[in-house]
Amino acid sequence: MQSLQTTRLSSKGQIIIPKAIRSLHGWENGQEFIVEETEQGILLRPYKPASLPKTTLAQVAGCLKNRYQGKAKTIEEMDAAIAQGIRDSGQ
Repeated sequence: MQSLQTTRLSSKGQIIIPKAIRSLHGWENGQEFIVEETEQGILLRPYKPASLPKTTLAQVAGCLKNRYQGKAKTIEEMDAAIAQGIRDSGQ
């Protein structure tokens, strides 16, 4: 696939990617790109942060197994600890 279109560099250093190309690739406002310098110019590649593998609740809970050795906490105790953590962080 090759599409040749022209664009201009603005006084702020911005380049507009033509709408047809943005639509073709599904790029929305805020899309991040990796800018790579090549012998022929620059290459823009969409930035895709690494995602965590999908897991089940059982897998997550399994990694916590045998970690906490104290008495089981109630929902109320957990809520109070979370609220205290928020207060302590100043948020």
